[in-house]
Amino acid sequence: MTAGRIRAVFFDAAGTLFHVKGSVAEVYLRYAEKYGVARTGELLEAVNEAFKRAFQDAPPPVFAVNDPIEIKRCERLWWFDIVHSVFYRVGMFERFDDFFDEVFEAFAGSEHWMLYPETLDVLKGLKGSGLELGVISNFDTRLFGILRGLGIADLIATVTIPSLAHAAKPAARIFRVALEQHALDPDEAIHVGNDLKEDLEGARAAGLTGVLLDRGRKHAALSIPTIRCLDELPALLAKI
Repeated sequence: MTAGRIRAVFFDAAGTLFHVKGSVAEVYLRYAEKYGVARTGELLEAVNEAFKRAFQDAPPPVFAVNDPIEIKRCERLWWFDIVHSVFYRVGMFERFDDFFDEVFEAFAGSEHWMLYPETLDVLKGLKGSGLELGVISNFDTRLFGILRGLGIADLIATVTIPSLAHAAKPAARIFRVALEQHALDPDEAIHVGNDLKEDLEGARAAGLTGVLLDRGRKHAALSIPTIRCLDELPALLAKI
């Protein structure tokens, strides 16, 4: 499994190692019901689409601050703008600020997240083979608590996120920061993620081997290193 020079495997987080239980829109509306929002199938679909658009339109979560308190404040404001944009599009309601406080904290723990079925065994197997494991994600500092809550924090040596690295995927800098924490050269690591641009192309541009996790086979026609689930990663590593 450790053939060649590969010494570390980096993973994206949400959408790769774990996922939201249900959907973001379902969680949003579950909390919004307390504030008088009537949940309907039409509204659920509208929130899902509005979230996708707001998330795609948002600037990278990179901030010119270093103080931990300021970092968390900036992360919170970044997410406030996204969630506010969602409900501005589908219908604003009273006490939105209170709603946001609740839903932001709700996503800070493991209650609304779930590991993919194969994640734990794959991480244990890779670490047991002597590989170093890390996470490179465009998530925020809540990720540390989520990894602990999901029971995989002890398997992961490093976590690299935009607000601490001052760069977001697909920028090469965030990959370089992750490599520096392991004292590795780019050709000694691979990065696995579910986003073609941020994970595969970003990793490649930084000199790492990029592997696309394509659970839905949306990119099956492309001639790129691809796996359909994390279970397929050890066999792919053996070929590198």
